[in-house]
Amino acid sequence: MRRPRPPAWMATLTWKAGVFITVMCCALAALLGALVHVSVTRQTVDTAREKALSQLEEVTRAYEAGEPLPAYAGVDPDGMPAALRALAVRGERGTLVADSGGRPTMWAAGPADGRALAVRVDYSLSASTISGLDQAIVGSSVLAIGATLLVGSFAVTRVTRRLHLTAQVARRISAGDLDARVNDPRTKDPAHPEDEVATVSGALDTMASSLQGKLLSEQRFTADVAHELRTPLTGLSAAAELLPPGRPAEMVRDRVRAMRALTEDLLEISRLDARTETVDLDVHELGPLAERVVRASGTDTEVRIVRDARVETDKRRLERVLGNLVANAHKHGRPPVVLTVDGPVVTVRDHGPGFPGYLLEHGPQRFRTESGSKGHGLGLTIAAGQASVIGAELRFTHAPGGGAEARLALREYTAPTQDPAP
Repeated sequence: MRRPRPPAWMATLTWKAGVFITVMCCALAALLGALVHVSVTRQTVDTAREKALSQLEEVTRAYEAGEPLPAYAGVDPDGMPAALRALAVRGERGTLVADSGGRPTMWAAGPADGRALAVRVDYSLSASTISGLDQAIVGSSVLAIGATLLVGSFAVTRVTRRLHLTAQVARRISAGDLDARVNDPRTKDPAHPEDEVATVSGALDTMASSLQGKLLSEQRFTADVAHELRTPLTGLSAAAELLPPGRPAEMVRDRVRAMRALTEDLLEISRLDARTETVDLDVHELGPLAERVVRASGTDTEVRIVRDARVETDKRRLERVLGNLVANAHKHGRPPVVLTVDGPVVTVRDHGPGFPGYLLEHGPQRFRTESGSKGHGLGLTIAAGQASVIGAELRFTHAPGGGAEARLALREYTAPTQDPAP
């Protein structure tokens, strides 16, 4: 039997700190209250006992002198506790607090000719004092616990708010916003010592700045290399066209075309990394667009349209994404390759060994392919980047029954409703 799962708010630091503060305050209040209660009660009882024993001595002298006893004294009086009477009969003196007529009374008794001579002192005022003290202890403890809990919750909330801000910035950085920073003021002003939260915030900002610098350096390097390759490749392409017909000339032209395609891919990736791309949105029929992409690819790809849909997207970028997915399926998978349109969702599936584990876990990585594979790992990287630009979700999975499946989810276009004419 599964144990019930506690609600999520019970796992928060604020809740745990509140419970800890409450428990510690209650324990401290109980300890101090018990000490005060015991100390005051002992003093009160001792005072009442001394008073009762003093009166007992006076009454004993009056009894031995044969003088009449006061109203608060007597021999074997009614209501006297049996235990105290037995003690006096044995020849000893003692005191005991007990009820007499519904009122708390301090009894003192001593021996008197084989009987018990006793006096009683009203103890109601002392009992009322102790009771009032207990109520004051409880009331002050509740107020102290409430005030401490409020102050502690305020202090903890300030800490957790800063932690939540740090977590939000970390999530923004992981989502690609490398400009996000916590900017905790405690890390900027050297006159204020840093606490642990400020240390974590400062470390996160430093890491983000370092990561941003490295990525920008890589992006500049990629763009510079691609731009520098363009000029010699243009000349090399022109020179290849002047070669006499033959197998060597065909091989040179084929390699030049491959180099030019790689250079264009690098330039496209550098533009995607810079996040400066703009989209040209328009409404398109998804089914016919997918069929045109397959025809332009020149591959033997089956197109299935389960349900056509209209999508608002950038046509050129969407064609680029679908073309790369189809080309990757034929290059790294096995036929048959099937492109399916089901509403605003397009899937491209092959029947090969499936996507490698690193791709399913971390997404496409440029210049990384499985051993023995052709290509440079740029096609899926470009597809993922262009899908992000047009606001589509691209996911890579293993297809049921084997093979690789790329699933592209777009936003379906909904025509705005018009108010009926009056």
